[in-house]
Amino acid sequence: MIILFYYFLLLNVLAFILTAYDKRQAIKQKRRISEKVLLSFVLFGGTIGSGLGMLTFRHKTSKPFYLWKFWTIVVVQILITFVLFFV
Repeated sequence: MIILFYYFLLLNVLAFILTAYDKRQAIKQKRRISEKVLLSFVLFGGTIGSGLGMLTFRHKTSKPFYLWKFWTIVVVQILITFVLFFV
């Protein structure tokens, strides 16, 4: 169980850092991290880190298509968690 904790901790920290880095690259108008990579981190458990990064750096918050994908992943994760622990 402790390994799972460290897995999610590391993934969320990386997702936060990647969001910050992508925002910085966007400001500098340089090569950016693809949305596919950012959403992959969300999909594999970096939801909190990515969400906090989005709010902290105001990154991707005005992109409806990205937000739609992000919140779809969040809802699916919540449903899976509910099914695993309460059904």
